[in-house]
Amino acid sequence: MRLAGLDLAGQAAHGVNLIEAALDDVDLTGAKLGSASLRDAAIVGGSWANADAENARLRRVRLRDVRMTGVGLVSAELEDVTFQGCRLDLASLRFARLVRVRFESCAMPEADLQDAVLESVELVDCDLTGIRLASATFANCTVRRCRLDGIVNAERLAGVRMPLSDALASVETLAAAARIELLQDDER
Repeated sequence: MRLAGLDLAGQAAHGVNLIEAALDDVDLTGAKLGSASLRDAAIVGGSWANADAENARLRRVRLRDVRMTGVGLVSAELEDVTFQGCRLDLASLRFARLVRVRFESCAMPEADLQDAVLESVELVDCDLTGIRLASATFANCTVRRCRLDGIVNAERLAGVRMPLSDALASVETLAAAARIELLQDDER
């Protein structure tokens, strides 16, 4: 199935099941997508801004250049999903489970991952400014070249892998999470 250039803003599609679908520039702004299931899908452009996709299931889905500001993926299950160049600011992934998910060049300021479980997740070249990680857990995850300023509950990053240069660039955020007081070199 291929959908292109459709305006489905505000529509209700609870429990919709899309398999082997392509969505090009489809506007789902404010749509009700609770318990939706997408499998083997490619989504390019368009908007999911403020869409409610609580309990959604995404398997083998690629999203590129999708505006997802404020999207609600609460309690969602994402497996083998790639987000590339997507805007996920203020997105809610509370209680979500992410397995083998890659975020690349995504803007994610103030996204909420409270109680999310992340396994084998990669975050590359993303803006994670102010992201909220209360009770989130990370297993076998990698963070590369991401902006980490102002992360809330940065201590939850315990166990993630990141290049030394990235850790040094984020030393203030990481030190604050570990309650380390940083001194100037000439201070005692």
